[in-house]
Amino acid sequence: MPATRNRLAAALAVGASAALVLITGPGAAAQQEGSLPPELAQAVSADNINRHLIALQRIADQNGGTRAASTAGYNRSAEYIAGKLADAGYDVTRQKFPFVYDETTAERLTSGGASYDAVRMSYSPSTPDGGVTAPLAAVPVDDTPGCGRADYDDVDVTGKIALIKRGTCTFYDKQRYAARAGAVAAVIYNDEPGPVLGTLGEPGQIPTAGVPRVQGEKLIEQAGEKATLTIEGVTENRTTYNVIAQTKTGRKDNVVMAGAHLDSVTSGPGINDNGSGAAGLLQTALALGGEPKVENAVRFAWWGAEELGLVGSDHYVEQLSFEQQLDIAMYLNFDMIASPNAGYFVYDGDDSDGVGAGPGPYGSAAIEQDFASYLRHSGTPTEGTDFTGRSDYGPFIEVGIPSGGLFTGAEVKMTEAQAEKWGGEAGVAYDECYHKACDTLGNVDYDALDVNADAMAATIGRYALSTEDVNGVAPDAAKSRTRVAAQRFGERMRTSDGHADAEGNRDSR
Repeated sequence: MPATRNRLAAALAVGASAALVLITGPGAAAQQEGSLPPELAQAVSADNINRHLIALQRIADQNGGTRAASTAGYNRSAEYIAGKLADAGYDVTRQKFPFVYDETTAERLTSGGASYDAVRMSYSPSTPDGGVTAPLAAVPVDDTPGCGRADYDDVDVTGKIALIKRGTCTFYDKQRYAARAGAVAAVIYNDEPGPVLGTLGEPGQIPTAGVPRVQGEKLIEQAGEKATLTIEGVTENRTTYNVIAQTKTGRKDNVVMAGAHLDSVTSGPGINDNGSGAAGLLQTALALGGEPKVENAVRFAWWGAEELGLVGSDHYVEQLSFEQQLDIAMYLNFDMIASPNAGYFVYDGDDSDGVGAGPGPYGSAAIEQDFASYLRHSGTPTEGTDFTGRSDYGPFIEVGIPSGGLFTGAEVKMTEAQAEKWGGEAGVAYDECYHKACDTLGNVDYDALDVNADAMAATIGRYALSTEDVNGVAPDAAKSRTRVAAQRFGERMRTSDGHADAEGNRDSR
C-alpha cells in the first residue's frame, strides 16, 4: 500500500503560502481566506473521517448489516449526517423521492454439470419456481451485439436462454430485444475481465443475469445444450431521500457542488462503497462550516438510491429549472475513495485517454487537471478514468454541468504497471469486497483515504474562493451567465442522443 503523504507538500501543491494552523472546530478552517485550501486539507484527516466510518458500520450492524436505500440503516445514516450538518450551522434539506426498490434473493446458473458466477441484474424479473431450463443460444457478435431486431435474424432464440455480449447499448435494451425475439431469459457476458454487476434501470421483460467474459465464452461453446438459470428478487415501490446542505455565505448563482452517494447495496454495510466518499465529504463540510468566508457558496449532497441507477441524483437534477442548473458552477463526485488495493483515478474530463464516453462538459478538463496536479504534487501519480456514467456525475453531465472527481477502483484488477506505480497487488481487484458483505471497516485503505480526502477538501476550498479555472471570466456577471448558458445548451444537445447514460455502480450497459 502507498505510504502516507506529507501534508505540507499537499498544501504547497495548491499554491498556498500561508502557514498551516491548528483547526479547532467546525468552520475554523475558513477564517483566513487565503489559506482555506490547505487548512481544509489539514482538518479533513483520515482519523477524523474514521469516526464517521465507525458510525456507519455500527448503524449497519444494528440494522440487518445494510444501509441500502429506504432501509432503517440508510435512514439512520442520513440522520447522522443531517444532525452533524445542522450542528455545524447548515440549513439541511431532506429531498424525498420515489423509487423502485430491488433486492436479489437468489442467483444460480448451471450448464454441462458446471456452475457459473451469474449475477442477477437489478430489476430483473424472477424465474419460475425451480428456475428456467432451456437451450443456450449465442447471439452473433457485431459492433452492436443484441442491440436491435436485426441481431436476431440469423439466430433462433425462441424458448431459449440468449447469450449476449456486453457493449454499446443498455442491458435493458439487450434483454428487451431478446424477449421480442422469443428468448425466455438472457445472460450477458462481459466484454472485459471481471464480473458484470448490472442494473436494467427499470423492471425488465425476461430474467436477466450477467457473467464474466471467460465464463460467457465457455457457455457459447455449449450453445444448443440445456442450462438452468435461477434468479429471484424483490421489486417494490418505496420512498427515500437525499440530504443536501449549502453554506449560507458565498454567491448563490455560482455554486460549487460536491456529492457522494450514501446508500449501500443490500448485501453489506458499504463502508468503502460509499461510506468512504460520504464520510470524507461530511468531514469537509464540517471543517468548512455553514458560514465560511468564501466567494462562492458550496452545496453538499448525499445521494440516495445510487446503487439502483443513480435515482437520487437523477431526481435532483430533473427537478432543477435551466436557471437553477446555471447556478451550479460544477459538480464534484466522490465514490469509493479508499479501496483496499487502491488505484488513484481522476475522471478524464478532457478525454485525453481516448477511452469510452468522450470528454465531459466544458470545464471538466480543468477540474481533472486541478485534482491530478494536487495529487501529483503530494507525491501520488494518477491515471484517468472514463466518464462511464457509473456514478452520480452522470445526470449533471447530461445537462452540461462541468464535472470531475476521484475514484480508487472497484471490481477491475490492478495491472502490473499500476502495482509498481502505486504499491498495490497486481492481478487483484481494487476492491475484492465490492458489493459484498465484507465491505466493512476492514475493507478500507486509510492511506488512500487520507490522500484523497486531502485532495477533496483542498480542491473544494479552492473553488469556493474562485471558479475562474473552470468557467472562465467575463466583463460582468450577466455576460458570464449568458456565455455559460450557451455552452451548457450545446453540451445538452451533444448528449441528447443517449451518448451519456445514467448508470449506477451496478452498470446499465
